[in-house]
Amino acid sequence: MLVKQAENVLSILEFFAERQSPATVAELVAHFGWPRSSAFNIVATLAERGYLYEPRARGAYYPTPRWLSLAQAITMAEPVPDALIRVMDRLVEETGETVWIAGASGLHVVVLDVRESPQLIRYAAQVGTRLPIHVTGTGQALLSRMSAAEREGLLRRVRYRAYTANSPTDAATVLAQIDEARARGWFMSASAYSSDLGGVSLPVEVGGRVYAVTVAGPEGRVLPKMPAIGAMIAAAIAEECDGRGDAAGKVNRTARAGR
Repeated sequence: MLVKQAENVLSILEFFAERQSPATVAELVAHFGWPRSSAFNIVATLAERGYLYEPRARGAYYPTPRWLSLAQAITMAEPVPDALIRVMDRLVEETGETVWIAGASGLHVVVLDVRESPQLIRYAAQVGTRLPIHVTGTGQALLSRMSAAEREGLLRRVRYRAYTANSPTDAATVLAQIDEARARGWFMSASAYSSDLGGVSLPVEVGGRVYAVTVAGPEGRVLPKMPAIGAMIAAAIAEECDGRGDAAGKVNRTARAGR
């Protein structure tokens, strides 16, 4: 359930990130369709706390650097490990597709860092994007590193729905797909959550925390190359993260066998 006031504050931040220039309360009202009093109260509160200021004396507001200071402090406390940054940089160059690092958060996975494909037609992932943990290769890679009891308990809490015709719609199917991925050596998604999107994922443990490394792009471009992409992810993990990925050697053997 969303808390409306909190959602509105986040919407204002996203508005300024896209607009890249100051805005008046009237412009916020026109953009969001909020009552003027509600918009004014949010802006006044943020300004009073030092999160908005008036760069020009005309009632137009813009976020202050305080947001950046907070974000940097939070990120410094638990940054994406340097080894995974190197993995992303390497894989976006090797595969030409979008690469991201994700972590588990309850019934979802959260994208923690992204390197976008340089290609014109690509998957545009964003930091902070949340995806259902049971549907995608990213989520199933993370599920695979949980204990059986934790994994099955989590899957009992999922509200299953068909996002596409390829979505798993019960726990038994998810568990079967995880077993298949383990035997294959890499996790995959083919239009399971987003139509025409294909992805390959592997889990990796760094600093006592489990992450998923995912390479994704248009399904028609990614699907034929999934074994090779799986091998690239495994090699990158093995070389940059001391081989702490799941079944890295198996992925390499599988890819070589398919050549």
